[in-house]
Amino acid sequence: MASSLFEKIWNKHIVKTIDGGPSVLYIDRHLIHEVTSPQAFKGLETRGLQVFRPKQIVATADHNVPTIDQHLPIKEELSRVQVQKLTENCEKFGIELYGLGHPYQGIVHVIGPELGITQPGMTIVCGDSHTSTHGAFGAIAFGIGTSEVEMVMATQCLLQIKPKLMRINIDGELNTGVVSKDIILYIISKISAAGATGFAVEFAGSAIRSLSMEARMTICNMSIEMGARCGMIAPDETTFNYMKGKLFAPKGDEWDEKIAYWSTLYSDTDAKFDKEIFIDAKDIEPMITYGTNPGMGVGVSGHVPALSEIDEKEKPSFEKSLLYMGLQPGTDIKGKKVDYVFIGSCTNSRIEDLRMVASFVKGKKKADNVEVWIVPGSKQVEKQAIEEGIDKVFEEAGFHLRQPGCSACLGMNEDKIPAGKYCISTSNRNFEGRQGPNARTMLASPLTAAAAAITGEVTDVRELI
Repeated sequence: MASSLFEKIWNKHIVKTIDGGPSVLYIDRHLIHEVTSPQAFKGLETRGLQVFRPKQIVATADHNVPTIDQHLPIKEELSRVQVQKLTENCEKFGIELYGLGHPYQGIVHVIGPELGITQPGMTIVCGDSHTSTHGAFGAIAFGIGTSEVEMVMATQCLLQIKPKLMRINIDGELNTGVVSKDIILYIISKISAAGATGFAVEFAGSAIRSLSMEARMTICNMSIEMGARCGMIAPDETTFNYMKGKLFAPKGDEWDEKIAYWSTLYSDTDAKFDKEIFIDAKDIEPMITYGTNPGMGVGVSGHVPALSEIDEKEKPSFEKSLLYMGLQPGTDIKGKKVDYVFIGSCTNSRIEDLRMVASFVKGKKKADNVEVWIVPGSKQVEKQAIEEGIDKVFEEAGFHLRQPGCSACLGMNEDKIPAGKYCISTSNRNFEGRQGPNARTMLASPLTAAAAAITGEVTDVRELI
């Protein structure tokens, strides 16, 4: 029987299906960090349980860590306690930890792929909504809650209801200045921040196949921002070439065996989807958000919607959002002054993102009114950026390459955007207060963010290329 990519992996991992209910799903890889794990560990201790398969868990510190002076004690007390608790729990339960100071430390969704921990055909979970990132490799990867983190630690299994299936096809060639972040922001702007609720989404089409692995990760990372349970892309030669030689990737005969299996992971021609969407790549331009959810986005040459363009039921939340953002309906987005530019997060902090920005800003200087934070996704990305001289390009442009962490993606560490200030951010969420109390966030690609850093305002990067 014809099967989709999702179904092939899902069916292979079912331990038991409860009639009329969820399935017991086996989990291949469990990633943890300092924020959603302490309560889970505490729950195990309370019940007198051990971690069932500690070798299938990998831990790192990312959300709470500072991105300057990481060799010093963490200043914020809650952050310091959470990071310390992760260290203690990993020691107690025999779990591999890539903590501060470790050469593999970094954002959990960056280190998994770069170390070869993330592999096609796997089921992967983490107490973090952006676990969907790993679906770029042809894996079923999704975020879970703290009680579910405890369940996986205790049993290496999880109760899950099978989601509906959606395929989004993007075909054709991308325009100049348009990158993967623009693709996903465009999709979300079209179907809304709830448009894929209840679905597992497969991204397909020639435009997707032409992307690098790091670009594919950006797209799958933000699947959750349109309500999807997970996002996936079928593995191919691009996937295999990226993985080959990675630290924890299969070697020798095992590599050949895995390639043979991974090559079967695609949706059959007559696979059935509950919903299918078709997009022409040429319709996508550099995107930017203007509101307080990722679906409130427009092309950079466009405008904030006028009230007449908004559905009557949506007007109260639309007006509330614009009030928070300090924007007026119907006004152009281009030319809006910005105060901060943040390039980082699990969405856009990989070496390709940093190379893209460095290539664009080389020989240029940042605007005087803008503060620019460049935060690599891992120690390995940081090391590579320094080896390639990217840090020097940033320094000459007036940018500063900081140390790895989630940073200004969320107001959970020292890197917060001040109240009322505008930040163009390559992260994934623009909720009220996400980057700090009353901070105003505009999501964009690394290229669009870099253009704003140079000009001091929202800019169409195509005019500078």
